[in-house]
Amino acid sequence: MWRDASLSIAAIGLPAPSPAGSVGLVDTTMLYAPASGGVRRYLKAKADWVARRRPSLRHRQVLPGPTDRDEAQIAFVQSAILPFTHGYRWPMNLAAWTERILRESPALIEAEDPYLPGKAALRAGQALGVPVVGFCHSDVAALTRRLLDGRGAVAFRKLWAHRFRRFDQVLAPSRYMAEILGEAGVENVQDVSLGVDTDIFHPYPQARAPLRAALGLGARERLVVFAGRPAPEKRLDVLVEAVERLGPDYRLLLIGGGASRSRQVLTLPFQNDPARLARILSGCDALVHANPFETLGLVVLEAMACGVPVVGVAHGGVGETVDETFGQLAARATPEAMAEAIAALFDRDLSVLGARARARAVERYRWDTTFEHLTQLYHRLTGLPAFTNSPASAP
Repeated sequence: MWRDASLSIAAIGLPAPSPAGSVGLVDTTMLYAPASGGVRRYLKAKADWVARRRPSLRHRQVLPGPTDRDEAQIAFVQSAILPFTHGYRWPMNLAAWTERILRESPALIEAEDPYLPGKAALRAGQALGVPVVGFCHSDVAALTRRLLDGRGAVAFRKLWAHRFRRFDQVLAPSRYMAEILGEAGVENVQDVSLGVDTDIFHPYPQARAPLRAALGLGARERLVVFAGRPAPEKRLDVLVEAVERLGPDYRLLLIGGGASRSRQVLTLPFQNDPARLARILSGCDALVHANPFETLGLVVLEAMACGVPVVGVAHGGVGETVDETFGQLAARATPEAMAEAIAALFDRDLSVLGARARARAVERYRWDTTFEHLTQLYHRLTGLPAFTNSPASAP
């Protein structure tokens, strides 16, 4: 871990944390909003799993909110709203964020980003003498190339890598992301794949007819779906043009992706209820995903668990997750290549591909597998048995 000998609880002017009777685990991030995607779902799944499988752990999340307030599992720290970001907030008070983490007296801290919450996690970890884990959920190199000029992108990536090098352990959701971190000079990286709740996300054969009726679709029309934010890196424009190239028998359903002028695009709002999202996904023929720089893509795992084949790009985390036993990969993230891959998928037996997708999700990507792996890692970092004691083995 990065250390500064001058930094202590007293030196940064914060109150000493009170002792706690149970082992504390804190997650913190700014990548959280009412309609946010992968990080929010990871944190929710983690909190639910810890409550069931590691009841001796006191798990809390420190997150941005409109005011300082406490809920059952979450401590919100007042943060300014970011315009045009669908509810994301920008933390600005490092001392307040650090103090809020310290009040939880954790035995381990995990930061889901290296920005102000990550910096606060490092300061709190140093003050408490506990390990701090950094989980890299975003391919910053790809994002900065799209959003910043050359010098700005280079400077931002250097800062990003510098911050991650300070953590005791760095986690990546895929080998793809782990390799990017390694190329940036970040050591001690381990890939920990995210997961899916296969009890909620499972095939709903009965959902197909009602969904098509609600969307006004005929029996011949082929329905592909994408669920996610309308962010530039999601390449929704590529998906829209790909479907338009395929002709009127193909329709694209965007869930949470905003409006579209295309007559072949249907839209639904963001689905906060995972069971409802699972039923919608189950009613579609295939999931399509055009981001070649996705670190993993939780919606891909959710579609797989619902028995839905996937069309993606042969790059990034999606290219690492999807193969031709249950999906189709486009060579490039272009409308032409995506259209070709979608057409190729529909030339195959979708029911067979869907069954294989479900089997792969259950075999490799259940949340239980993810969090058992993660808590074993926490145990190695802390030496505390509470991270590995399940209800059956706990005294």
